[in-house]
Amino acid sequence: MTLDAKLYSELNDIRSMDAENARALSAEFYTSPDVLRAEEDAIFRSQWVCLGHVGEIPSPGDFYTTELVSEQLIVVRGESGDISVFSNVCRHRGNLVAQGRGNQRNFTCGYHAWVYGTDGSLKAAPLMKDVAGFSKEKCGLHAFRTDIWQNFIFVNLDGTAEPLAPQMGQMDALMKNYHHELRHLNFMEEDVWDTNWKSLAENFSEGYHLSATHLKTLHPITPTKLCKKTEFDPAYTAYHAFYDPKWPDRGPFHEDLTASERRNSILSVIFPCFLLSIATHYTLFMCLRPAGVGKVAIRWGVVGFGTDSESQSVKDYVDLCRAFNAEDREKLEILHRALHTRYYKLGPLAPTDFEGPIWDFIQYFAHRFEDRSNG
Repeated sequence: MTLDAKLYSELNDIRSMDAENARALSAEFYTSPDVLRAEEDAIFRSQWVCLGHVGEIPSPGDFYTTELVSEQLIVVRGESGDISVFSNVCRHRGNLVAQGRGNQRNFTCGYHAWVYGTDGSLKAAPLMKDVAGFSKEKCGLHAFRTDIWQNFIFVNLDGTAEPLAPQMGQMDALMKNYHHELRHLNFMEEDVWDTNWKSLAENFSEGYHLSATHLKTLHPITPTKLCKKTEFDPAYTAYHAFYDPKWPDRGPFHEDLTASERRNSILSVIFPCFLLSIATHYTLFMCLRPAGVGKVAIRWGVVGFGTDSESQSVKDYVDLCRAFNAEDREKLEILHRALHTRYYKLGPLAPTDFEGPIWDFIQYFAHRFEDRSNG
């Protein structure tokens, strides 16, 4: 599926536009089912997409199921301790082999009892040994290309994405002193919002709305006026949300943090759809998946230095996240309804420190369609 000529032309114009003329995308990019279908191949099948955190499956046999652009997936830690992503579709007649989450040594399709190991291999298939052409070795679950970055699990459905680690070098440097590898999963939840996935990614990427939308939750901590955008990088966009001088330090934090790092959070969109808010003491993450042109499925969680998920500190931070997420959700669901108007005219973006990351995201989006014709 490709974009129509008008939208393709708009993206061509955007690719040649400088940041001084930065503006929003046309509403159709957020409301058209055809755009979503084009994104499936241009973005979600061909790029690295985050599915969750390794702390969700700490032990061999732990698994959870999820979905990405109609592909049913099993995320599992095998007997060796390695994490894999397999197609959650039986090689016999295509039924699901697992549902929900849990711990299992094998996955058994409930339709005809074909049995698969946590390594994806077919272990048993009743009454099939004498069937011409049947081979257990050729009937394992399809394995998708999988990688781990900063304890987050990524998948590339079509296997064509550039290696993940080299792309993340600058982000690794930005995160170095926060020692994210020492943070443990403290909380995990799933939700669906009635908005386009790009609207949520753009909202997360910019600090322009902090003081207006989050007047009582985030403005006292990270007011809009103190936001500073980072340098552009092809793999992500980010900004520093500096803390109000009157706000106390947010600990516990790692001793390697500089004085400046102790007084700001890093908010980033790892392209295309992985959102990170790295504070001194906790990290909020959101893994986005389109669930329709006007719905985004979200797997979000919190990681921190402690392992006690029931501590008051964790509960307080999760409560804060719930509060500002609810504020964002309200605004974005209203936005999606409003974008269906015929009378919206494109507006300019706010200065670079406040909405520059949106322009980075739009540039990334435009370049994903750079070599695709209109067919």
